[in-house]
Amino acid sequence: MAVDHIRYDLLTQDALRGVLRTVLADAAKNGLPGEHHFYISFDTTAEGVRLSPRMLAQYPTEMTIVLQHQFWDLQVKDDSFEVGLAFGGIPERLAIPFAAIKGFFDPAVQFGLQFQEAPEPVSEGEQEAAGEPVGLERPTKQRPVPVNERAQETQSPSALPLAPRPANPEPDTGPKDDATPADAGAEVVRLDRFRKK
Repeated sequence: MAVDHIRYDLLTQDALRGVLRTVLADAAKNGLPGEHHFYISFDTTAEGVRLSPRMLAQYPTEMTIVLQHQFWDLQVKDDSFEVGLAFGGIPERLAIPFAAIKGFFDPAVQFGLQFQEAPEPVSEGEQEAAGEPVGLERPTKQRPVPVNERAQETQSPSALPLAPRPANPEPDTGPKDDATPADAGAEVVRLDRFRKK
């Protein structure tokens, strides 16, 4: 097997993070257009992530935030962004490096990005000493994959993720019409429903 010295996988993910950076920078400058809003999942233990101790205790490994109606002071830098959000009525300031982001989803247009952890590069000397074939990369430590993500593992980084449950759910803005559910078109269907009995 040929060794990818160019690292197309990393270049692709960096380019997709650039898309996310551009979208957030535009939202910071002009606000969210139309019905667009963003679900952003990130690794709370990644280097550079800044959360309050209260939020880190509540979300020790991964967290999903929503940028829709109630966020403020969105600032986008080359390698990270910062935003103010309320969690349970308590304002918080979060700093999130783009490298820590695991998923991005805009339900208004059903567009999503999912990012993979990069394998750790291994030198040929380390591989020979470990008895591994030379030219292969050692995979990173794998995190447990939640059931709703298992079907997505084999898809490309641009595959649409399922919209995760956000840490900062939007407040109830009034009575909803019972005939029109809030997530119309987002019904989860079990395969058992279609099997012959």
